[in-house]
Amino acid sequence: MRTRARIAVWLALLGPECLPAQSTMIWPVRGAREMVVAANNFEAEAGYRILLQGGNAVDAGVAAVLAAAVTEQARFGLGGEMPLLVKMAGKPVVAVSAVGTAPARATAEYFRSRAPEPWEEPGKMPPIPALGLRAAIVPGVFDGLLLALREFGTLSFAQVAAPAIEYCQGFPLGDEFAAFLKTHRKILELWPSSREFFLPRGELPEAGALFRAPALGRTLRELAAVESRTRGQRPRKLDAVRDYFYRGPIARRIAEFSERNGGLLRYEDLASYRAEFDEPRITTYRGYEVVKAGFWTQGPVMLQALNILEGFDLKTMGHNTPEYLHTLVEAMKLAFADRDAYYGDPKFASVPEAVLLSKDYAAERRKLIDPHRASLEHRPGPLPGAVLPTSAGGESLDPDTTSISVVDRWGNVFCATPSGAWLPSVIAGDTGIPLSTRLQTFVLTPGHPNELQPGKRPRVTLTPTIVLKEGRPFLIISSPGGDNQDQAQIQVLLNMVEFGMSPQEAVEAPRFQSAHYYSSFAFHEFTPGRLGLEARIPKETGERLAAMGHRVHWQGPWGNSSAPALIRLRDGVLEAGIDPRRGRFAFGR
Repeated sequence: MRTRARIAVWLALLGPECLPAQSTMIWPVRGAREMVVAANNFEAEAGYRILLQGGNAVDAGVAAVLAAAVTEQARFGLGGEMPLLVKMAGKPVVAVSAVGTAPARATAEYFRSRAPEPWEEPGKMPPIPALGLRAAIVPGVFDGLLLALREFGTLSFAQVAAPAIEYCQGFPLGDEFAAFLKTHRKILELWPSSREFFLPRGELPEAGALFRAPALGRTLRELAAVESRTRGQRPRKLDAVRDYFYRGPIARRIAEFSERNGGLLRYEDLASYRAEFDEPRITTYRGYEVVKAGFWTQGPVMLQALNILEGFDLKTMGHNTPEYLHTLVEAMKLAFADRDAYYGDPKFASVPEAVLLSKDYAAERRKLIDPHRASLEHRPGPLPGAVLPTSAGGESLDPDTTSISVVDRWGNVFCATPSGAWLPSVIAGDTGIPLSTRLQTFVLTPGHPNELQPGKRPRVTLTPTIVLKEGRPFLIISSPGGDNQDQAQIQVLLNMVEFGMSPQEAVEAPRFQSAHYYSSFAFHEFTPGRLGLEARIPKETGERLAAMGHRVHWQGPWGNSSAPALIRLRDGVLEAGIDPRRGRFAFGR
């Protein structure tokens, strides 16, 4: 009490001017050695624990993703998918495709021929409630984690899985996780395995109560035990872990559950799957290199939009003025139109990548932007092969996802966007693993680059980003938010590059959210001109945009559906930006 009294006296004598000015909701998190940004404290702790044990950014990132598979199952599970960007110090960025593939039985003909429910649209992929267990693709994230760990990590699987195994024994349930369970209780109760996993003893867990995941804990301990029993060097041990999951008892239990309950996934689908390395896609913007995963994600949308925007003097327009917002929205519309027409798994579709990412192509697209009028048309570029889905009204909701990024003391970078647990995802029997629902993001339009085919990766909205300056990492950013991920990230990046905002200022600044694209989910709706504005944007700005033809609707002050988390590296200092719109967490030193 004496200490508090002395502090109060000093503050009274010095006056309020002694307190630092606070321009953001969240105080900046800074460090000089290493940093983890994630969605909750458990994930950040898991990653940082591994850093303190001498692991590098990849070791820590894998540990954090595994912890997320336990503590954040409202957004992500071990049966999900993940694009990953890795940059080891002094080496180029590498992309990891940990996105699973469609089962052999998942054909477009199968879904076209099924009798739709009265509320469905014939000829389109049914939404998740109608798909049920048939929405599952091969779990991809686990193999991607092992691939990154084998190639770039230094620790064993047992070491990086230890925090997740510990959390399976019990962790305090977060508010969002608790709300998720409450909202979807009726769906959970349809599946005995899901009911047993999420509603032990039939009771709905409350926020703050200890939540346990014994089935998932057993699976992770089995995998760690396989490693310890395997003789030989570290790569061989990790291969044994992989085989146990994809060709051994775990695969058989997942496949048996799927077949017994009407799913399409089979043992052969898991046994033949491999995560793989991929060349990232890159563009430049005002001296920065922006690096994304390939056209099996929507990541190149941000690259195309930046190429278009580079021809405008955005700084002179002023931040979030009607002119500025109109220009950004119209550039995003053009980039999304190309995504809708041309993006898909390059192994199955001919994607005109070189043209789409060229500066010359962007210059031609830029000419389509009317500075005074919003376009309500869907305008992909005049390239051969464009096949578009049929338009429908309405707007899809964005499924949940998470994000994890790590920078270590040696300058290595791990940036991931894991996803795949959006109800009604189903726990695969006694494995504790929730199966993905990503099959829904395919389309049934014949000849479309993202048309459903067995063995094909769905085009995912997941889109991690690394920005380089003079070849060195400058910004690492990832976000949940479905189709909105790249819209949020480009606004945050421009806030920093064009307007000099700090990382925390950049993520907190009010944002727009256009829905002028074919949604990646549900019925793949196209909503021409729809533009969401957070209420912190001045009313006069919204009225001006409406007068230009944008179909403005007002969101809450913090209503944007994405929540980027980022790390900026500058002058030897790491500084995080943590979006308060959803749970985000950062720790560094």
